[in-house]
Amino acid sequence: MRASRIRLLAAAGITLATLSLTACQDGTGTKDEGASGSTASATTPADTSSDSPKDGTGSDAAQDDSASEGHSQAGGSEGTGSNTGNGEGGDKSAGSGTTSGSGDAETRVACNGSNTTVTVQPVSRPLNHMLITVKNTGSKPCDLTYYPVLRFDEMQWVPQPIEASKPQSVVGIAPGESAYAGALLASADGSGEGGTTGHKLTVGFQGRTPNSSGGPSATPSLPAKGVYYDSSMAVTYWQQSMDEALSH
Repeated sequence: MRASRIRLLAAAGITLATLSLTACQDGTGTKDEGASGSTASATTPADTSSDSPKDGTGSDAAQDDSASEGHSQAGGSEGTGSNTGNGEGGDKSAGSGTTSGSGDAETRVACNGSNTTVTVQPVSRPLNHMLITVKNTGSKPCDLTYYPVLRFDEMQWVPQPIEASKPQSVVGIAPGESAYAGALLASADGSGEGGTTGHKLTVGFQGRTPNSSGGPSATPSLPAKGVYYDSSMAVTYWQQSMDEALSH
């Protein structure tokens, strides 16, 4: 009887041990433990995912701001471009005139003995007149200012200009072209004094201001017999045409 009881208790112990083992292997305990671990590990992704939308929102907002800023900058840029375009247009137009004027000022030079050839020729009409011709032999347009400064031989005085011949603007000569001046050598009525014959003539050029030097002078050839002149000698301003030079 006692042995039977012992066996019964032993059997009961085995049954309990079996049930305990079964409970351990049944998945409920494992599931609970796993849920707990899974919750912890799921919490992190969950937190991360919950942070992620915030970051995403921040990023979107930043992108929106950036896009907005980019649009604003683009708009500003376009506006600036438009203004610059208009400005450039205005400046271009004004600059066109300025550039053209500047270009002219930069490319134009003074006419003088270094870039021209000068010839003189006494004429029969008007009486006692001489024609002075200046031809531009340079590669740039040149300007003749005021009137030629004439000096025969060792003359100690300068013939005065004929004011009525003063042109409206500076006379310019393109390369290969010519300009002129006329000189009254002696008065037709004999009122001049100190008449003499000159054998050498120096033609001086004036600068941008009256009586300033315009550069090297020229010494054109004279007729072999020379040129007669007296104290009434006068000279015209530079002229664009031969007729204008001899009409005073």
